[in-house]
Amino acid sequence: MTILDEATKKEVSKIFSGMKDPVTLVVFSRDDTIAIPGRECPTCKDNESLMKEVAALSDKITCTVFDHVKDVAKAEEYGIDKIPATLVLGFRDHGIRMYGVPAGHEFSTLLNAISVVSTQESGLAPETKKALLELTKPVHIQVFVTLSCPYCAPAVMLAHRMALENDHITADMINAQEFPVIAQRHNVYAVPKIVINGTIQFEGALDESSLLQKVMMTVTT
Repeated sequence: MTILDEATKKEVSKIFSGMKDPVTLVVFSRDDTIAIPGRECPTCKDNESLMKEVAALSDKITCTVFDHVKDVAKAEEYGIDKIPATLVLGFRDHGIRMYGVPAGHEFSTLLNAISVVSTQESGLAPETKKALLELTKPVHIQVFVTLSCPYCAPAVMLAHRMALENDHITADMINAQEFPVIAQRHNVYAVPKIVINGTIQFEGALDESSLLQKVMMTVTT
């Protein structure tokens, strides 16, 4: 079963024509022929199929799939603790992650991640880039989304762009509907909900300077 229709494939192919460096989509999935109670992943195959279809639209994109159970060492290497998971890698790991299927409004998030990693251009303001250089300790940005939320994708894209600028930053898109337990743990009642290093939490999509201010709070906390 294909996920993308022909019209979408043509539009995405046009977007990918601007790619420069190669990109690898690293997917963590599950072998659905092996049933492990409590570790089911009903959307893993859909995510895997989507990533393979997207990768097929450009010779600069490859898709590598790992089984989260069988390939434990790889999961630990990348710090993957839930699935489905997709990492967007260039010549190195920029900390750009997506947990859950990036469909709906989040499909644009996937395309944007591929674009910024390939071009190595975050599009952030010079003052933002300069400020982010001050970060010397790990910063983990989690953006909780739903696929029907029009404000969520820009919030995730901004977090991903910041991750591109500093290797200390890891930025996650997390589909709150696919990971309800995690969403409940972080009191996600509205989206986008952004959690930084587990302690700085707020709702709503912020502009670049406002999110930067929140991220820079990690320097003193």
